[in-house]
Amino acid sequence: MTRRSTAKARQHDAAPPAPTIPKVPPAQVLPRLAALKTAPIAQLKQQWRELFGKEPPPFSRSYITSRLAYRIQELAYGGLKPETRARLEALGEQLDGGNVVLRRIRADSRPLPGTRLIREHDGVQHVVTVRADDFEYEGRPYRSLSAIARHITGTRWNGWAFFGLRQPGGGA
Repeated sequence: MTRRSTAKARQHDAAPPAPTIPKVPPAQVLPRLAALKTAPIAQLKQQWRELFGKEPPPFSRSYITSRLAYRIQELAYGGLKPETRARLEALGEQLDGGNVVLRRIRADSRPLPGTRLIREHDGVQHVVTVRADDFEYEGRPYRSLSAIARHITGTRWNGWAFFGLRQPGGGA
């Protein structure tokens, strides 16, 4: 192999360069945030690739738009201050004793109390409020989301799947 062909081979073996994340001019922030609401999901995913430099996660449209909105503002105005990051880390260590693995895993996947779960079924919007030990639907307490889903549909459902908290047939 010649010196020239060896150099060419090394170029092909090298990792691709890291994507360049564009800056967002502050004057573009409000129009871009407004456009997120009506953009097709394919366009949102493309923006994700451009603004994060990686593939978008397989999450809901609302998750993707909220993260894009934050990222647009972050690129225009800057992220969290180092002091804020340090304070958040310190609070996390108080809660989990400095165990980073525990910090990334919630003890359970139950939504936090006060969370409102909204599901449209047969053209009717149903709202469930998560409470500390149960769920509230139409002013009544229910022990499980499955009981609420059964009340709404008249058939047996996995409540977590019915309310979109996990994929049907998948794990928690």
